[in-house]
Amino acid sequence: MISIKDKKDCCGCWACANACPRQCVRMKEDEEGFLYPEVDADTCVDCGLCEKVCPVINAAEADEPHAQWGYLLQHRDESVRRESTSGGAFTALAAWVIRHGGVVFGAGYRQGSFVVEHQAVTRVEDLGIFRNSKYVQSMMGGNVYKQVQKYLHEGRSVLFSGTPCQIEGLRHYIPQDAEYSGLICVDLVCHGIPSPRILERYIDAQSSLIGGRFTNVLFRDKYYGYHYSSFSIYNEDRSKDYHKGVDTNAYLRAFFNNLSDRPSCYDCKFKKRYRHSDLTLWDCFPIEKFTKEWDGKGTTRVLAHTEKGRKLVEAVRDDVRLMEVEPDRLVDGVREMFHSVPYNPKRPQFFRDCNEMQPVDFFNKWFPVTLKVRLNAFARLACHKLGIYTLAKRLFMVFYTRRDERKGN
Repeated sequence: MISIKDKKDCCGCWACANACPRQCVRMKEDEEGFLYPEVDADTCVDCGLCEKVCPVINAAEADEPHAQWGYLLQHRDESVRRESTSGGAFTALAAWVIRHGGVVFGAGYRQGSFVVEHQAVTRVEDLGIFRNSKYVQSMMGGNVYKQVQKYLHEGRSVLFSGTPCQIEGLRHYIPQDAEYSGLICVDLVCHGIPSPRILERYIDAQSSLIGGRFTNVLFRDKYYGYHYSSFSIYNEDRSKDYHKGVDTNAYLRAFFNNLSDRPSCYDCKFKKRYRHSDLTLWDCFPIEKFTKEWDGKGTTRVLAHTEKGRKLVEAVRDDVRLMEVEPDRLVDGVREMFHSVPYNPKRPQFFRDCNEMQPVDFFNKWFPVTLKVRLNAFARLACHKLGIYTLAKRLFMVFYTRRDERKGN
């Protein structure tokens, strides 16, 4: 039976709970708001299926090279691209699958709440719930993988999107035989997966400060544009809408300071180029690095790992702008594809305060909006409005990289 002795050895993919034939594996929330498997020893028959499907236990040691194809993609429907985190690639791929009788699984809000969970969609008009990145670990549930298997058994194609660890969990759960050739797996270049408890506390804090009724929460909104995306909260009273960038928004500051991630994210087993998915999607901020003809309103990099993935990308050509790019060039400099996030030694205190303090006080303590923070936000927004944000960011990174190199010498 599966037993988690070190929390970094569980990515929370739910594969073990889905695989248990006696349903004696339940996912239990810990003091940080993450879920871990707990086995009822009285009903367990020690069949070993929970260990057999665990992606961490069965993680491949080496990044084994295989054929790949690289692309840049922009959805032709500007409203879709506006609502998407980057170029709208997932919507284009998912819509094609649905139009051909398939089912799409992705992470969206549970109806009537801001709890992120994996769910199935069979209508193109419902794909909007999956658009925009969700910077929080999604609830997979004890039957999602079973639902995927059921649809495949019925002969329907299934496009399943998720983090690399979720994809590997599904791949270990689904038998690799011809009957399930209709499964298409799409993962992303993942920074890390924050705790649902931090999001819950943050929404509680903002509810106290803003008031009204929240209608949507977007982690990567293009309110200011693609290159300076904002954390946005939309309100029933539109005068109360909230838009803040990574420099001032407390939730994003926690995320990018590596305070809120799951323990397994600091030693991720799935940071690699050659993946077990069919497609990997991620941002392309420096579009000018590849072409001067495309705009900067959002572009997706697409790395196809299988012939099945390549054919799906080629199938959506009429719905998108598509450019082929050499895979080596596509992944060059993409640190988050290969490296885990560094552990923040302040993390234990961060979670203790989260559990002990009132939400507003907690976020004010950890992320005060000081004069320095305000000036940073003003400078970023000014650069964006002047159209030099990308150049300024690049010069900033060069300056600090050279400064660190001098310090190292």
